[in-house]
Amino acid sequence: MIDDFDFSPREDAFDPFGVMLFKAMQVLALLFFIALLSISPDAKEGKVDPKADFLITMSWPDNHPDDVDLFVQDPLGNMVWYRRRSAGFMTLDRDDRGGVNDFIMVAGRKVLSPIRQETVSIRGIVAGEYTVNVYHFSALTKQPVPVSVRVEKLNPTVQVVHYDTINLDHGGQEETAVRFVIDEGGTVTGVSRDRKSLLQTLRDPKRNAG
Repeated sequence: MIDDFDFSPREDAFDPFGVMLFKAMQVLALLFFIALLSISPDAKEGKVDPKADFLITMSWPDNHPDDVDLFVQDPLGNMVWYRRRSAGFMTLDRDDRGGVNDFIMVAGRKVLSPIRQETVSIRGIVAGEYTVNVYHFSALTKQPVPVSVRVEKLNPTVQVVHYDTINLDHGGQEETAVRFVIDEGGTVTGVSRDRKSLLQTLRDPKRNAG
């Protein structure tokens, strides 16, 4: 008679066949899910290919407070710098301001970055001459700053086209790090250090076209 008052939950009789059937359905569902993943479109489809043909890297000593800027001009006259970070096939991927607001995110926290580096990637081939300049925007230390510039051709294999170090010794100083020429296939056919002011080109393109 105690069952009439429902003081405790009932326990149904154990059905081994039902348990086996339920487990079999779970296995079939898992196999179906795996098969669905195997025939679904590649998850990589639709993603932007970050491939670059050339990479230009400028660096100076870690933790240095001075601000050095990278300027790059392509054969068509397009130019990337801190006020225009994308032009033609070129992109200024990193603008480093020295000791001013130079932070990176680590585990959701802003951490002061010691790295002093700017990079420009070239994601397409335009035949002709490229000019790479460095500019000493802010000279807080009043001391010479060694600035290294590396140009790498990335495809089909990595090849260092140019590497050198320039000493900048005063604010407002602009130097041509390298000028390199590529053909329609992306092969570098010439490298020089002939001076060309890209700042002057910005002010008066016709005056400094050479």
